[in-house]
Amino acid sequence: MYAIIADQINSRSTADRVGAERKRIEAEYGDRLLLPPDRSAGDELQALTDDAATALEIALELTRSQQFHVGLGLGRIRTPLPQSTREATGPAFFAARDAVARAKGTAVRLAVQRQAGADEPSEPARDAEALLTLLLILRDRRSAAGWELYDLLRQGLTQAEAAKRLGITAAAASARARAAQIRAEFAATPALTRLVAQADPETKEP
Repeated sequence: MYAIIADQINSRSTADRVGAERKRIEAEYGDRLLLPPDRSAGDELQALTDDAATALEIALELTRSQQFHVGLGLGRIRTPLPQSTREATGPAFFAARDAVARAKGTAVRLAVQRQAGADEPSEPARDAEALLTLLLILRDRRSAAGWELYDLLRQGLTQAEAAKRLGITAAAASARARAAQIRAEFAATPALTRLVAQADPETKEP
């Protein structure tokens, strides 16, 4: 299982972002979550999923605004599940809580941690965090124009279709994609997803 805890940065002096992010995550990922995303502790967002790709996507999107510290916890969840995410508990949430605390000391605002006491080696979690750090450094350097193209390509448009939508030439779109390292991110994401899945002590080999 994958528990995500995101703590808004400087929430006392900035506008609330938790409500908007909770609604966005529910709209985009609701059918892939075990419970609806929830607000806790006023400025904190929590989400729960059993899908590594969903967990990774949500964690990356929450770091994009640079307004959240994000902890991704891997492990067991106490069952039966309650009616709300903020009432859920278990080793995955304890790990996410430790991870978000560590994230506050990192430049990329994200940390990954597996549950304590699992028998399997913890290297996959450390590997996932290390490679995610590199990806987040790349994403933090992406320009607004690069994000504009990224969003269209992520929706499934081809680069030519995205160029037409943006009113730019194909050559300009290609140059923008290279500068934003979009293809590198798309190529790396499946491998990162596999690492995150392998790091979950609840994942069993077939």
